[in-house]
Amino acid sequence: MNCIVTAGPTYEPLDDVRRLTNFSTGRLGTELANFLTARGHRVTLLIGESATWPGERRAQFVKGFTSTKNLRAKLKACAGKKIDAIFHASAVSDFTFGKMLAPDAAGKLVPFKPSKKISTRGGNLFVELVPTPKIIAELRGWFPKTRIIGWKFEADGGRADALRSARKQIADCATDACVANGPAYGQGFSLVTARGKKHFADTAKLFPALEKMI
Repeated sequence: MNCIVTAGPTYEPLDDVRRLTNFSTGRLGTELANFLTARGHRVTLLIGESATWPGERRAQFVKGFTSTKNLRAKLKACAGKKIDAIFHASAVSDFTFGKMLAPDAAGKLVPFKPSKKISTRGGNLFVELVPTPKIIAELRGWFPKTRIIGWKFEADGGRADALRSARKQIADCATDACVANGPAYGQGFSLVTARGKKHFADTAKLFPALEKMI
């Protein structure tokens, strides 16, 4: 089967040397790609260039991505190809940079035009954070016949909240399943579908269940 696995973080540039990103290492997505490859599937691993996981990447095709816009473009470029499954495990940045303001000589906030490297000598800089578009919400339109499995990493609340978010993602994005994990969920993972959920203690048990969805 032809599979795409996304892994690791996107980043959003503030200027040419600074960026907004998250703590994703890319480990889970990389290990899933390795597992599917070992099982004989034809795997493309799209991995964030900021991923820090040093493990081997054994997918047949490994391509890096940078920003959310860049990952979106690489996924959309695969539309029209025969893709049997997409495992969207990457940690896409929730925010990008919007308007910038800085105080003028009188202390009034005025629009600030960024340079290639914003100097700190000018004092405070006020930056608007704008939500990034959700890539997973567009996947069904690009891949109408593909199995699409998303991820929901929840930090706040409890297990019920994490599962509720996973079900909402499935309903809102017309995906086939969602893996819930993170501090809110607690130890392990839950594979959530429209028909129910199943808990897995670790990736050794989760990955075979994901393969069965292809």
